[in-house]
Amino acid sequence: MANVKVFGRTHRLTYRHTDRQTDRQTDRQTDGQTDRQTDRQTDRQTDRQTDRQTDRQTDRQTDRQTDRQTDRQTDRQTDR
Repeated sequence: MANVKVFGRTHRLTYRHTDRQTDRQTDRQTDGQTDRQTDRQTDRQTDRQTDRQTDRQTDRQTDRQTDRQTDRQTDRQTDR
């Protein structure tokens, strides 16, 4: 721990240096946590969006298949 006299005041360089290191480390940890949280939220949003798109595609495909089956059945009944 070094005490330095500047303009008549004693400063503890070690404490300030340690404080800055701690602040930077805390900032990095916070940034890392925020990044991971953002990634998880983005992943969940993407998953939900993909699920909705897949559901809509499946619904449309099912509707088309049902329509074709109904049309064929109607055609067969009409032909009789």
